[in-house]
Amino acid sequence: MLWVYSAVPFLLGCQTVSDTDTADIGTWRLVWSDEFDGSANTAPDPTVWTHDVGGNGWGNGQLEYNTDRTDNVRLTGEGMLEIVAQREEYEGNAYTSGRIKTQGLWTGGYGRYEARIQLPEGQGVWPAFWMLGADFDTVGWPTCGEVDILEMRGDNPYEVHGTIHGPGYSGGESIGGSLTSDQSFVDDFHVFRVDIDPEHIAWYVDDQLYFTARSGETGGMPWVFDDQYFLLLNVAVGGNYLDNPTDETQFPVSMLVDYVRFYERVQ
Repeated sequence: MLWVYSAVPFLLGCQTVSDTDTADIGTWRLVWSDEFDGSANTAPDPTVWTHDVGGNGWGNGQLEYNTDRTDNVRLTGEGMLEIVAQREEYEGNAYTSGRIKTQGLWTGGYGRYEARIQLPEGQGVWPAFWMLGADFDTVGWPTCGEVDILEMRGDNPYEVHGTIHGPGYSGGESIGGSLTSDQSFVDDFHVFRVDIDPEHIAWYVDDQLYFTARSGETGGMPWVFDDQYFLLLNVAVGGNYLDNPTDETQFPVSMLVDYVRFYERVQ
C-alpha cells in the first residue's frame, strides 16, 4: 500500500502493547474500552455513551438531524457499533444520523486513544472520531481544545485527516495533517489513533505515523491539550467542511466501529 503524508493547516483524540519507533517509545496498558458487545438493534451502553440530539447544523452548517433512535445508532449483535446516516425528512431536516459521546460519563488524559473503524463514502458524507476538552461546557470551543483523531470527506475515500483546534488556530486556521493511500479507506477496517503526551500529539493509521503536532508550533497561541477529554463518534451529512450530497449520493451509509480503547503509558 502506498502512503502519502502531508502536514498542513486545513479546515474544519490489562493488555499491554510495546512499540519501538522513535515517536512512540514505551509500554502501554489498556485501561478502558468499549468492545460494543450486545444484542442486535440495541443502543450502545448508556453508562458509557450519551447522544447529541438535534438538527441545528452543529456549528458547521451540517444538514442532518442527529437522533437517539436505533435506526441511526445501534449495536450489530456481532461486536460492533453502527452509525447510520439516512436520507429522510425528520424534524425539518432532510437527513438523519447519529452522534454519540462519553461526555459526563468518561474522560481520559495523556495516553493512546484508538478505534478500529470501517468508513462510509459518498459526496456529503463526513465520518469522524474525535475528542473535546472536558471543560467544554465552562470555557467553550475552541478554548477547550478539539482533537480530530479521524475525519474523512466521503467523496475522497483515499485520504484521511487529523487536526487540532484551539484558541487562535481553529476552523480554517486549524493545525493538521493528512494521509493519502492508493487503497480506499472504506474497503476494510483500519485502526485510527492518537498518542497524547505532554506538549505533543501524534496521529497514526494502522501503526503508521503520519503527523505530529507540538506545543511550540501554535504561532504563540496557547496549547490546550494537557487536560482531560471526552470522545465522540458521528457521521455528519454536508456542512462547510465538504460539498453537500447530490442525488447520486447513495444512502443509507454506515460507519462500523469494532472497538474504542484507551491506553496509558507504563514507565
